[in-house]
Amino acid sequence: MTLTILPPYKTCDLPAGTLAWREAGSGTPVVLIHGVGMQSAAWGPQFAALSANHRVIALDMPGHGKSSALPEGAQLPDFVEWLRGALDVLELDDVSLAGHSMGALISGGFAATYPERLERVALLNGVYRRSEQAREAVIARADVIRAGGFDLETPLARWFGDGAEDQAARVHVSDWLGQVNLDGYATAYGAFARGDETYSDRLGNITCPLFAITGDGDLNSSPAMAEAMANAAQVGRAIVINGHRHMVNLTAPDAVNAVLLDWLATTAVATAQGETS
Repeated sequence: MTLTILPPYKTCDLPAGTLAWREAGSGTPVVLIHGVGMQSAAWGPQFAALSANHRVIALDMPGHGKSSALPEGAQLPDFVEWLRGALDVLELDDVSLAGHSMGALISGGFAATYPERLERVALLNGVYRRSEQAREAVIARADVIRAGGFDLETPLARWFGDGAEDQAARVHVSDWLGQVNLDGYATAYGAFARGDETYSDRLGNITCPLFAITGDGDLNSSPAMAEAMANAAQVGRAIVINGHRHMVNLTAPDAVNAVLLDWLATTAVATAQGETS
């Protein structure tokens, strides 16, 4: 995987501290939110593809990259309100919003709470109503992280296969994880661990087109979850990318970019509930 040359950072002040983002292109706004432990650079493969015809704004999530952390113990609604504040200060409405993993939870929660502010939403490798066993396991990991434990290899082993594209992406992801602010990471992971049901009953509020995208090998953000999210939304579509796991935007950039360009051309009409690619 080769990352494009990234746009430089921009920053501004929010009541909660610094907001940092990268931005490229012009036109209708596309806002991207990465997952726990990552940073805005994780959207590198998407910048060139999407910024040709859109203003692409990749935010650093609180406590990641150059954005200030939320207070310890913050939960998913606090991250949703952080996003509202970020869009307010950037004077953005009628946004196309895409999030990966934790970013998908934030994006889904925002879409359910403020549907009038979005044109469309895409949830990449999102989680939705984990099993009790899975929820207990991820909460246990969150508790270990909050206590100061930081295991780099376990998530990398879950997220990547042995193929050349996976291994190339793994190098970048390992580097981003190694740079993360541990307090910000712990707070975000705690919200991620407990947030899979926070807005699950409200996805029916989402009136704009919703794409739920994942890899067929992502066991924790599974194809079944993507299909369930698509079915819960008013205008939903599930896309499963075969041969890939959790970091599909990095390991399958061409396929993901094609799906996102299709998403950006989608208006609020009925769409098929599921497909594979």
